[in-house]
Parts: sequence; C-alpha cells; structure tokens
Amino acid sequence: MPKGPEHSLLVVGSIAFDSIETPNGSVEDALGGSATFFSYAASFFISPRLVGVVGEDFPDDYRRVFVQRGVDTTGLVTQPGKTFRWKGRYHQDMNTRDTLEVHLNVFGTFDPQLPAQFRDSTHVFLANGSPTLQALVLDQVQKPQLVLADTMDLWINTQREDLLKLLPRLDGLLLNDSEAKLLTGDDNMVRAGQLVRSMGPKFVILKKGEHGAMLISQDGIYVLPAYPTENVVDPTGAGDSFAGGILGYLAADESPPPGRLRQAMAYGTVIASLTVEGFGLDRLRGTEREEIETRLENYRSMLSF
Repeated sequence: MPKGPEHSLLVVGSIAFDSIETPNGSVEDALGGSATFFSYAASFFISPRLVGVVGEDFPDDYRRVFVQRGVDTTGLVTQPGKTFRWKGRYHQDMNTRDTLEVHLNVFGTFDPQLPAQFRDSTHVFLANGSPTLQALVLDQVQKPQLVLADTMDLWINTQREDLLKLLPRLDGLLLNDSEAKLLTGDDNMVRAGQLVRSMGPKFVILKKGEHGAMLISQDGIYVLPAYPTENVVDPTGAGDSFAGGILGYLAADESPPPGRLRQAMAYGTVIASLTVEGFGLDRLRGTEREEIETRLENYRSMLSF
C-alpha cells in the first residue's frame, strides 16, 4: 500500500459489535465502531495505527480483519469484560434510525494510552468521543502535522467547554449539519460552518448525509454531493469511512493544497458510498483499490459541466 515519506496515521476510537435492523434485513454482532470503519477505509491508502479497547469476547477472526488490511494493532487493548455493543434500527428512508441498545462495557472506562512507537504519528484522527478523552490522546502525540476530530450532539450538550478548549488544537473538525447548528445556534449551514471555524479549527467538514458534504476553509467553501447509490443496505459507519478515506489519502499523498483536501473528500465520499452497499464491513471487504479509482472517475465525470 502506498505511503507518503515518513507519514503515519493514528486513529483512536471505538471498536464494537453492531446489531443492525434495516428495511433490507438485519445482522447480529457485526464488527463495527468508529475506529473500525475509519481504519479499514484508510487502509486503502496507508497502514493505520489503531488504538482501542475490546473485551475478552472479541474473536480472533475480527482481529485478523485488521491485520489482513495492514492495520497496526499494537494499541488494541483487551480488558476483562465485554466488548462495546450497539443495536439500532433504521427507518424506511434509511436517513433516520433509533438506537435500541447501548452497552459501553469496557469502552465505558477506556483510557487510551498510546504505545511509544505511535507517539510520533504525523496524522491523527480523534474518532467520536468525549473531548476530554480526545485532548488526553492529543497530549500524547509529539508533533502531529494534521489532526482531525469528530464530535456529536452528546458532547456539545454535556461537555461544551471542554470541546471549545479542544477546537483550537485541531486542524479539522468533522460534524453534521444539526451538530453545527447546535454548537453555534445558527441554522444557516454556511454561517454555522464559518462560526465553527472561527472557534479554532483550520477547516470544518459538515456532513449532510445523502446530500453530501461541505468544506469550509481558508480557501473558501467547497461542496461535494454524495455519490448516487441505488443500493443502500446499511448506512452504519458511512461517516467514519468518509473520514478514513479523507485522512488516509492525505497521509499518503504529497500533492499541494488546496486541491489535496478536495481530492481527499472525493475519495472519502466514494468509500462511504461503497460502505453503505452492505452490512457492516461486508462491502468494503469485497473492495479493491481499483474499484475505488473506477468509482472516483465516474464521480468526477458526474461533477463536470
């Protein structure tokens, strides 16, 4: 797998068993979690370094999924107890879902300690989690070149001050449109994104689900539609796959900005579109880089006018 000179990519986040119900069927205890989808998507470009926690019930087959993709699992810790479990049901439109069960288990007391060899990571993804935990991770990284973090409404509501302290330490923040409105109090997406950027991050990526994503940076505003996908089987993990494609590409590619971030978002969009075509990681596990490049070319032709 191609890798930029001296570049390395660290992801810290959840690894879970997902039980999912959609109009297209259901699956029990599929391998999921933010760090899982991110690292698998990023592995098409670079060999990510994974930090996470699982319980004693985590099967060897799932460990091999990471290893076979070249993911460095030195930071994957096993603790007494059970692995994080999530159960959800998607509505007919596949855009809304109900969380039926959440069992944090060992993830509830997760205290990420980076292995010594991970502390020089150049690119860092702080997957969705408590901003206090994200800050503790960042304290352990020596001189990151690019830090991207994800957040959600829970942290905006319960740990707002800690999140506001974290934002100036980030290069990029990933959040959806409703989270941007919640954080800023502005229901105009463009203004909300600009307000979030004024809070510290160099760039902000607003996810709009089936309507694509918006990048707000010093180079202005850039909008990408979602890749039109007829066969949406399971949207779980699409956002983290999107992030994995973005940061995986950025860590592996040396082309100059601003086009680089836009190209990274296009890769992220394409990989997310593949993720939703199967349950869990099923579709990505059947994907090769060549298919990603083909879909990227199709996507590029759709955007030409």
